[in-house]
Amino acid sequence: MKTTVNIIGSGFSSLAASCYLAQAGFDVTMFEKNKTIGGRARQLVKDGFTFDIGPTWYWMPDVFERFFSDFNKKPSDYYILEKLNPAYSVYFGKDDFITIEDTLEKIILAFEKEEPGSSKKLNKFIKIAKSNYDIAIKDLVYNPGVSPLELITPTTIKKINQFFSTIKKDVRKEFKNERLVKILEFPVLFLGAKPSDTPSFYSFMNYADFGLGTFHPKKGMYQVILAMERLALELGVTIKTEKPVDEIIVESGKATGIISKGKTYKSDIVVSGADYHHTETLLEKPYRQYSENYWTKKTFAPSSLLFYVGFDKKLINVNHHTLFFDVDFDVHAEAIYDTPKWPENPLFYASFPSKTDVNSAPKGKEAGIFLIPLAPGLDDTPELRATYFEKIITRFENLTSQSVKNNIILEESFCINDFIKDYNSYKGNAYGMANTLMQTAFLRPKLKSKLVDSLFFTGQLTVPGPGVPPSLISGKLAANLVIKHHSILV
Repeated sequence: MKTTVNIIGSGFSSLAASCYLAQAGFDVTMFEKNKTIGGRARQLVKDGFTFDIGPTWYWMPDVFERFFSDFNKKPSDYYILEKLNPAYSVYFGKDDFITIEDTLEKIILAFEKEEPGSSKKLNKFIKIAKSNYDIAIKDLVYNPGVSPLELITPTTIKKINQFFSTIKKDVRKEFKNERLVKILEFPVLFLGAKPSDTPSFYSFMNYADFGLGTFHPKKGMYQVILAMERLALELGVTIKTEKPVDEIIVESGKATGIISKGKTYKSDIVVSGADYHHTETLLEKPYRQYSENYWTKKTFAPSSLLFYVGFDKKLINVNHHTLFFDVDFDVHAEAIYDTPKWPENPLFYASFPSKTDVNSAPKGKEAGIFLIPLAPGLDDTPELRATYFEKIITRFENLTSQSVKNNIILEESFCINDFIKDYNSYKGNAYGMANTLMQTAFLRPKLKSKLVDSLFFTGQLTVPGPGVPPSLISGKLAANLVIKHHSILV
């Protein structure tokens, strides 16, 4: 008789774990609280427009390839991937922007044009970043965070200084042009912390950006979720939607199932890809590993205020991905990390998938996703959302020299209250727990419960951290621990 596994949630990490466990011969059932699968990576389809609700950046294609190759598949078996050119553009003022194109050679030329002499420095910086990428993504991040010894290898010992310096120090030591500095500091924001709090070793994100490039799956990031769902179903996984989990059953110190809508679903093992903090509230207090005080003291990645906007015309002077860095980043970062409050003048990001993908909007129209990073736990009201939409859309018109307010035919928003309601997200965070030095690898919440036998965790609050590629890896790590745990029992 097969060993049974109940998985809570259906985001990237849960789907990945389900595939690996089903492949290993387990009888796997997933429980998703919402009507559709995908967790934070769901989709909004309305009035002919299609928006990715969550992740919109497809970076580190090699991680996706490695995932599918574990099942003798390729991403191209499920979805069409296009490399974006340009990858993105960054606005610093009215009609003042730098475009990041699709190859390192072109990016080096753009840097040299902006700051003479910077091309040699960028070459050197990216060479180190590539070395870090090869160590981190091909090796280190596939460790389960069980022991500090995982970080000690002949290659990491040579780079020990990079764990005690920061991205901000390294970038500003080499580059003086503030615009180039902002572009180089941007990728680590995906890790959820300020460049001044992110170890230098994480420059591998710059290689992901400049060295590997930015991609777009045709019909959106949700195609990756649908691909993983198809793979999971092919492997025999059962997926149940509209099944919120109310309790994890523990008997004699062992997880033996879950309760959803009053019904008990027994299993030999429970894996949760839901918010880690929320998952522990599904346990009686003696079985919770981490106190409320523990979570309060942790550095969380930002939440977000998102707007999904349909325009009745095509927009000009924007690319598929466009960043708006026309205000002081340090002031905005302070409002996120140091003294949490709504930022007076926020940076924001916009994605216009219909620039690349005809599936995103009706002909002649444009789909726009606008994102403002925020501190988690702030008050979230309709009035605040309206105020901030007006702020950024006014700036957007000015910076890109076009009128758009009267061309809006669809506007939906998603913010802190929605992250809590839809995903049980701690304080409404959007990206999990930041990857600071003291929240890296073995210092993050554990994949395996220390207090409940046969209970495991996966996702962005545990190892290896925030982001889509790390979530895929997290699912594999959790599944490997389950398989190892089961082999010991058997």
